[in-house]
Amino acid sequence: MYLGIDVGTSAVKVCALGDGGVIAATASAPLTVSNPFDGASEQDAADWWDATRAAVAALPPDIRARVRAIGLSGQMHGAVLLDADNRPVRPVILWNDARAATECAEMRAEEPEIGQISGVLPMPGFTAPKLRWLARHKPDTHARIAHVLLPKDYLGFRLHGRFVTDPSDAAGTSWFDERTCTWSTRLCEISATRPEWLPEVRRGTDIAGALLPGPAGELGLTPGIPVAAGAGDAAAGAAGIGAVEAGDGFISLGTSGQLFVTTADYRPNPDSRVHAYAHTMPGLWFQMAAMLNGARPMAWLADLLRRPIQELLDEAEVARPGPLFLPYLTGERTPHGDSDIRAGFHGLGESTTQGSLMRAVVEAVAFSFADAIDALSAAGTLPDTLLAIGGGTRSDFLMQTIADATACRLGRSDGADIGPALGAARLACVACGADPHDVMAKPEVRHWFTPRPAETERLRPRLAGYRALYPALKSVQAAMQ
Repeated sequence: MYLGIDVGTSAVKVCALGDGGVIAATASAPLTVSNPFDGASEQDAADWWDATRAAVAALPPDIRARVRAIGLSGQMHGAVLLDADNRPVRPVILWNDARAATECAEMRAEEPEIGQISGVLPMPGFTAPKLRWLARHKPDTHARIAHVLLPKDYLGFRLHGRFVTDPSDAAGTSWFDERTCTWSTRLCEISATRPEWLPEVRRGTDIAGALLPGPAGELGLTPGIPVAAGAGDAAAGAAGIGAVEAGDGFISLGTSGQLFVTTADYRPNPDSRVHAYAHTMPGLWFQMAAMLNGARPMAWLADLLRRPIQELLDEAEVARPGPLFLPYLTGERTPHGDSDIRAGFHGLGESTTQGSLMRAVVEAVAFSFADAIDALSAAGTLPDTLLAIGGGTRSDFLMQTIADATACRLGRSDGADIGPALGAARLACVACGADPHDVMAKPEVRHWFTPRPAETERLRPRLAGYRALYPALKSVQAAMQ
């Protein structure tokens, strides 16, 4: 039995994988996000540990007793800052935090080749700009830093006591030289970062350490079992869905959204806002369009209206097309690289219903993937069939709308909603000596969503209107400043 743990934004998810690659059990525990000011997004690292304990405790005791190894996955880019006593110096600044926009521009000016080195131009949610921001705005906090970890690597530290990351998570920091798969001293220099603060980089299937007795007792697991280095959630999702050969691709529909395609070589194209990163599997890279808002706007609207999300989706499916929605609640990466833009509806009227609002949100999520495919095409990759993972895959309506808007066939398999946790468990299995080609097999697709030409054509003018919303709302934003 192999245990995968995924530190997400909205929950910690765990997956127990049997020897035959069959999912034996899953569980999760919720997390909350703090927004201390507009554009800020933070979590307490201690909450991740509490949620991990709760999620693992929800697994049957006999399964926990049989766990042979642990693999890790987690939200990328978060800045977990520890002092010399290995204690967090402040709350974790998350991937969708927008405070470091000025620092990104300064880093680009000081090192014009930064996009070629790190695979994409720096964006405010990345780790390195946050340290430059802290050095400027919170120098006392910055002076206390002794170690910098990514979210899953902090969990790893709690489990085995070592500072270790993997190439795919290191890739999202703006410190990593993607060609050499090593930390860049130049990128550290321009981001107020000491290279000695950064963790050791090991492959995702390498053993990072052994489970310590203390956390083993808290989790009800066997002390001394190996803990694999694991992967950032995007690459862990790839491991979970078998995207470990050149050309394999998938979309991820979680709090954020990704369009991910594995490549045999490093293919940076910074101007496209497509991320070119090292894979967690050796000898591979990937191209990824990254959207900050994913399926999150659907949950946001449901929370705002105080309605169950499924009820609103049912109403949306039968609602007449009405308003348009720009889903940039926390800015956007691909295709705009704009941390300041915010969301908005266009076309509200007397006949607008809650269902039509949700329909606009679902269409907006789909249109963001149409933009992602265009960006990936500009970077030299044009997929026509993709698998799908993430909690948003539970909605047939959303999946079909994305297929129609992108003219791309989508496949959903069992366990699609726990993709990164499954991938983490698979990485643990390989760390114990299993053949990666056997373990990383592609799952059987249970449901294909095939584009409907008539719907693709019907959505075309709405997609054009959606694309016109971004410059329109930017002009409104500029007029208000």
